[in-house]
Amino acid sequence: MNASLLAGARFVGQRLPRKEDLRLLTGKGTFIDDVVLPGMLHAAFARSAIARGRIVAMDTSEASGLPGVRAVFTADDFETLDIALMSGHPVEGMPQSPVPPLANGRVLHVGDPLAIVIADSRAIAEDAAGLITVEYEEDEPVVTIGQARTAPPIFPNLENNIVAAMATPDDAELKQILSSAPHVVSATIRHPRIVHAPMECRGVVASRQGGGELLVHMACQSPKAIASELGGIFRSLESGIRVISKDVGGAFGLKARVWREEASTIAAAMLLNRPVKWAEDRYENLTTANQAREQECTLTAAFDQEGRLLGSFCDYALNNGAYPHFPDNNVAAMIFMWGAYKLPRFGFNAQAFHSNTIGLAAYRGPWAIESLARETLLDIAARQIGIDPIELRRRNLVTAKDQPITLAMGMSLDDVTPSECLDKLLTVIDVEAFRAKQAEARKQGRYLGLGVTAYIEPTASGNFPPMATEAAQVRIGPDGKVAAAMGTHSQGHGTQTTMAQVIADRLGVRFEDVTVFEDDSAGGGYGYGAGGSRQAVAGGGAAIGAAERVLEKVKQLAAHLLNASVESISVQDGMVHVEGSPEMSRSLREIAQIAYGEPGRLPEGMDPGLEAQFRYDVPPVTFASAAHACIVEVDTETGFVEIKRWVCSEDCGVVINPGIVEGQVAGGLAQAIGMVLLEEMVFDANGNPLSVTFKDYLMPQISDVPDFEYTHVVTPSASKGGFRGVGEGGAIIGPPTLVNAIHDALEPFGVDSLDLPLSPSKLVGLIDGGADEATAR
Repeated sequence: MNASLLAGARFVGQRLPRKEDLRLLTGKGTFIDDVVLPGMLHAAFARSAIARGRIVAMDTSEASGLPGVRAVFTADDFETLDIALMSGHPVEGMPQSPVPPLANGRVLHVGDPLAIVIADSRAIAEDAAGLITVEYEEDEPVVTIGQARTAPPIFPNLENNIVAAMATPDDAELKQILSSAPHVVSATIRHPRIVHAPMECRGVVASRQGGGELLVHMACQSPKAIASELGGIFRSLESGIRVISKDVGGAFGLKARVWREEASTIAAAMLLNRPVKWAEDRYENLTTANQAREQECTLTAAFDQEGRLLGSFCDYALNNGAYPHFPDNNVAAMIFMWGAYKLPRFGFNAQAFHSNTIGLAAYRGPWAIESLARETLLDIAARQIGIDPIELRRRNLVTAKDQPITLAMGMSLDDVTPSECLDKLLTVIDVEAFRAKQAEARKQGRYLGLGVTAYIEPTASGNFPPMATEAAQVRIGPDGKVAAAMGTHSQGHGTQTTMAQVIADRLGVRFEDVTVFEDDSAGGGYGYGAGGSRQAVAGGGAAIGAAERVLEKVKQLAAHLLNASVESISVQDGMVHVEGSPEMSRSLREIAQIAYGEPGRLPEGMDPGLEAQFRYDVPPVTFASAAHACIVEVDTETGFVEIKRWVCSEDCGVVINPGIVEGQVAGGLAQAIGMVLLEEMVFDANGNPLSVTFKDYLMPQISDVPDFEYTHVVTPSASKGGFRGVGEGGAIIGPPTLVNAIHDALEPFGVDSLDLPLSPSKLVGLIDGGADEATAR
């Protein structure tokens, strides 16, 4: 470990309480529905009742006449605003297409917004929306991946329903390997569609200020990035845009952009010149907010006699829905498919399809199908080859001595540690003792299983243009206290705490004297905020850079005032000292007051004040590594899965705050449990969503989530501070860990289904189907 990165660290690495918690736990948070402006009106949407068709006629007259309704807007009413809302994220080679904020002539999924009603209250607006009548000319909807492959395009201007596609060239040698290798294993994984289900749904409050400025309060992942996006959407707006995003109750990728409802609400506020609020309810969130996953992946891999990988091919498909945010998720999934495993040859055919369902959005670990497919296939292969699954991983994982290494897809690795994480994990999990316990339990009719996995996660991708840089502004005020305006933004990440820890260490001040501001696009430099597990690396790097600039100025000023060398100056607990001369000291408050109020006492050429801004050039990619182990017991009569133990061995570089790191991992693992055992957004043949409440769409409860155990490998990264991201890992590696444990438990029954979720009823059916085989054994 590079000790210099932690030299003098007093707060980084400490399990400090979150600064945010007292305010939030005492009900003093400010979420989007807490925002109330004078004269504020409320919005509700009339939505399509069919999945596909042409709008023949729409009658809004009865809605408009309801007392308390101030306006009803349809697509035609927004034409004068020149709204440029685009589908998808800008990706080279995949042009974006315009998306109407309100359906314009046709509908493409159930819940497609048709009109926005503005009224004195939400209740009146909802009642009025229900009075709008629509006549449709229905078309046959395209709902599934299978239908999308062969059906006519849902967008008339396209040749087919393929929204994104990528494939490797034909490889005769790979085909030969896959047809003649000693061991060839194949499996098909089906991941259902899921929803983000943040505790706080989407929402926005928009208003025009006296000077024409557009003020937007929004539950989002980055107020600065959203302000920039709004500038591109509302091109006719001549004045500035300011976005404020106070507390955000979860996001998971859903709140990374401006959606149609938010754009429509803002447009209504502009036309009415009145504040307008739209606060999404849970029904809307489940049925009309962009969703995630719905992937099919057939992965084939070839091994030699000793279980070493020879080659692999993946056939992958994604149902992107009507208006997707990230149509290129398939590309990322293929690049990372084999993670840190030494695979000589790899080929794939990846396609993403349009359909008449709600579009997809990024969701914690958008490419996570790669770990699910790879890690479950490795366990299936181990059983077929007759080798322990842990040993199979050992034989194929990249180790320290292999690096630097360039893998089959051109991905270069030079500091990943999955092997080290696996080694440390196995010091906590006694596999031999578990196997003995498992064998004894089976004699009693009890079925225990162990799943072990390893992975790497690309975090803080600076090679993705929107995330390439990050800014921070740090200021020591005349009171000696520190204020930092950051581009980071918390939706539960604890960045107001972690960034304060980083800055306090660099400046030599008390942790409690640092306040982090990240809720206003008008404060500090541009920053992308949350996304891609980037905030520790990108935000931390920017914070360090800005704090170091301020510290250097403090030292120069103190050296001038105390007649000492700059090198002899140090700061600790807000006091400025001269090395070897304890009597020569000043408080940081005194130094700051001189910096701001007595410019005549400053060194020649020094600007007044103690503040600096720094823009960090984020490294192209910073990998995190981990290995997980899960022990389950499956009740073969009910199909109930009880998680007995879960151990995480993580390498996220220098750990800023162990409690926050573990909270991030635990949150992702809770979502993983939901994905494997419970969650599925179901549509009928006509494209109607059937999972419309939490009675239909099952979420994990606290009783489903065990107490996770943690151990850490600390390998500082090349980023400033040595940090690595950790926000998405649990949701990426959690699903295959749990699936492998279930398969291991039910091995006597031959259960190896990868058709998620593995619900109790599904498991009982699989167990009953394999009962004869288990009896024979």
